[in-house]
Amino acid sequence: MSRPPVLHPLAVRIAHWLNAFAIACMISSGWGIYNASPLFPFKFASWMTLGGWLGGSIAWHFAAMWLLVANGLFYLLYGALSGHFRRHLLPVRAGEVWRDAGQALRLKLPHQPGVYNAVQKLLYWAVMLLGILVVLSGLALWKPVQLDWLADLFGGFDFARKVHFAAMAGIAAFVVVHLALVAIVPRTLIPMFTGGHDKKANAS
Repeated sequence: MSRPPVLHPLAVRIAHWLNAFAIACMISSGWGIYNASPLFPFKFASWMTLGGWLGGSIAWHFAAMWLLVANGLFYLLYGALSGHFRRHLLPVRAGEVWRDAGQALRLKLPHQPGVYNAVQKLLYWAVMLLGILVVLSGLALWKPVQLDWLADLFGGFDFARKVHFAAMAGIAAFVVVHLALVAIVPRTLIPMFTGGHDKKANAS
């Protein structure tokens, strides 16, 4: 009897944990940068920020940015070329999203190891798009003169800051939902370390 396939291939697990580290660093260091020149009438608590001061936060932010970009490109290429996106994240149908969202709100959404429900599929595509948006708007903020065309695409430097903040907030919201789902179904965490195996594959 052949061994069942892993739930999470090694490439997916590596990309997942590198993204988790990079996003945590980018969000916390970004909050430190935000505190130096707030967009809105509030600041983040110092314990929520990374870097200790503006220069330190900027250094952490750029270091994490390059890790996020490199790892994101790797994941996108792997997902497209290996068929991971086609097998696990497609298709996304509106009717299925509404059905699964309703079941999730009633805490009646069934969980099958290795199977993404429609809400998860939509959220993963959304966070990938937010990742692209946060990187592009960040580049516009980093090089507003050299990349003036990109800054203009976002409506200028000031509006690019708002786009960058909104994209970051969306990613942070995704992380909160993701962690909440893990807390509700904790058995999903171990396979993200070990790979796990789809035991049902033997029965098919």
